[in-house]
Amino acid sequence: MNIAVGSDHAGVELKKAVVSWLEQNGYEVNDMGPYSEASVDYPDYARKVANAVAEGICDQGILLCGTGIGVSIAANKVKGIRAALCCNPEFATLARQHNNANIICLSARFSSKELIETTLQNWFAADFEGGRHELRVNKIEPCC
Repeated sequence: MNIAVGSDHAGVELKKAVVSWLEQNGYEVNDMGPYSEASVDYPDYARKVANAVAEGICDQGILLCGTGIGVSIAANKVKGIRAALCCNPEFATLARQHNNANIICLSARFSSKELIETTLQNWFAADFEGGRHELRVNKIEPCC
């Protein structure tokens, strides 16, 4: 599975840990930056990751910013993206099972490396349940 990963400057250090965890667990990683803690605009990196997932270049995405809120808002502007802000492992499971989320957004300022690793374990262990959830997810697509 090919995973697109991106962040803003606040998430660079934890992104490195995420990339390392992914590689150790056998995932192919497409690190879309940034690569330093110099100030950047989170929408630029959220769009890179979202486009890679929407276009099928990558299977799923992981985004980090200070809170995870900004990258989730930005990524969800791309057609076909269902980016979910997951502040704990249970949210990650439900985002996959009920919302068929294809990008997980994480908080770099309010999460530890250990919490993020457990959250990612849950994310990758869960599958979309379909059924009644599929009817709802189909209603999410933009109308315009």
